[in-house]
Amino acid sequence: MSQPPFFHEATDAVRFWVLIDGALIGASVPRTTLQIRFKPPTSSDDPVVIYHRHAADLDAAVRRRVAAGSIEPVMLREYDLRPGAV
Repeated sequence: MSQPPFFHEATDAVRFWVLIDGALIGASVPRTTLQIRFKPPTSSDDPVVIYHRHAADLDAAVRRRVAAGSIEPVMLREYDLRPGAV
């Protein structure tokens, strides 16, 4: 069992895990990427709260990156979360 997503201050990113083919794959997404892509209602929104609101999209982006050959830890970028990413 993995730990819940958390904000890692040193990297200014949310760290989380995605289950892919029976293995937990570590991933992270910078706070600025979350704020730019998902435009939270207030600038004070906690990055982990934003993560939880969009976890399905973020998990799907990690799965796409792993399918394309990325290895752990997967670091999501704004490009990975663009609308219509397949």
